[in-house]
Amino acid sequence: MGVVKLSNIKKVYKGGVEAIKGISCEINDKEFMVLVGPSGCGKSTVLRMIAGLEDISAGDLFIGGKKVNALAASERGIAMVFQNYALYPHMNAYENMAFGLKIKKVPKGEIKKRVQAVAKILNIESLLYRKPGKMSGGQRQRIAIGRAIVRRPEVFLFDEPLSNLDAKLRSKMRIELAKLHKKLNTTIIYVTHDQVEAMTLGERIIVMDAGKIMQIDTPIELFNNPHNEFVARFIGTPQMNFIEGTLEIQNDTPIFKTVEETAFDLSNVQLKNIKDYAGQQINLGIRSENIRWEQGQLENFKKLHADVEALEILGNEKLVYFDYHNIELIAKFRAEVETPLSSKFDIYLNLEKAYFFDKTSGDRIY
Repeated sequence: MGVVKLSNIKKVYKGGVEAIKGISCEINDKEFMVLVGPSGCGKSTVLRMIAGLEDISAGDLFIGGKKVNALAASERGIAMVFQNYALYPHMNAYENMAFGLKIKKVPKGEIKKRVQAVAKILNIESLLYRKPGKMSGGQRQRIAIGRAIVRRPEVFLFDEPLSNLDAKLRSKMRIELAKLHKKLNTTIIYVTHDQVEAMTLGERIIVMDAGKIMQIDTPIELFNNPHNEFVARFIGTPQMNFIEGTLEIQNDTPIFKTVEETAFDLSNVQLKNIKDYAGQQINLGIRSENIRWEQGQLENFKKLHADVEALEILGNEKLVYFDYHNIELIAKFRAEVETPLSSKFDIYLNLEKAYFFDKTSGDRIY
């Protein structure tokens, strides 16, 4: 069983630098779990601790129900695919894929059978007798993945495996990895800093920041129901818009008032314990698709007068960058909506789709 459980795992380096601050989670058998976060958040350190390439300072790690803290990497039933492929340049693809099995003294006939079967799955039969120096980046990545597959591990670990590929090939390889997971039916733990990659690949996603887990959820839940401002900012392209302000209670009505004294009536916004935040600074977050160019059927909205500063044409839609009293707001409009540069424009914020966050803690106000 490829269940991986982390119980209050910590990593402290010499000098007292705490890279991982006591995280706990469970990755289910046959699940595709993605660890995502900005550079330096600790996601690769977590992966290396699971692999046995980094010592665990505190806490317990279980793979398949067995505590593996003291086990060597070769005894953990895992296989890892690295960012730089880590292929032996003097060996051809077949020899690279077979090397780990030879070390384990697997019979030659069985090695040949496994390598050929995996080569067929990955469509790399024609590359088996070519050396890495004569391959493209995408081909070398397939060989590295094939080398991991032939070992038949309980758990596959991927450390930013697509980061060295160009955008078009990355997109293609994402689809290939998703298909591969269905064929192999094995647990995959995948590290990336690219939230688009995380959203398209992960059945669940662990969002990390500064050595802590900020939220674990499905891609759609992370997008629709972020638990805190960090997740709200990190997940989604373009990132969520934020407006700083203060909550006031006027005649028993909650009012969100911006620094520029713009008032948002929140009486129709369902917020639990909102009056507890009276007088406190909070942030309003709203996604680009919930800023409209017309009121339409919106019943709960805020109309703002903003300046069009820049445009990003994306085919049948476009991103419009507005300046509202030195606050940048990005809206996603249909391409045919006329938004001349440097023009004044009325935009409508759909407050039913807005999010509110405690500015001090970053926690979401539900």
